Amino acid sequence: MIKILFCLRRLPSLSHAAFSRYWLEKHAPLVRTLAGELRIQRYVQSHTLSDERLTPLIHARSAEPEPYDGVAELWWRSVDDIMAVGQTQAGLAASRALLEDERSFIDLARSPLFFAQEHEIIAT
Repeated sequence: MIKILFCLRRLPSLSHAAFSRYWLEKHAPLVRTLAGELRIQRYVQSHTLSDERLTPLIHARSAEPEPYDGVAELWWRSVDDIMAVGQTQAGLAASRALLEDERSFIDLARSPLFFAQEHEIIAT
């Protein structure tokens, strides 16, 4: 499986709560409806958690976290599957629809993404 990790920052005009609500309640259902055309096998949203009790754990590592509002993870069976999305009208239309929606709540220029291959070490 190949996955994309998308480190999200909200548009400056949105609060973290508004961003999270839109991402979960509006964008997630859109991804779900377009998953077939996009050949997405799995989609997970990780929303940033702010809890003062966790601050000492962050500081113990001598690192400040990036100011991300969340991370989206999407899985495909292979690079060929990802590339095949752009070979169909339905795949292209679905890609355009997702990007258009993302522009309404994500600061795309400040939200890096990268592709990865997982190596599961501990499974639940």
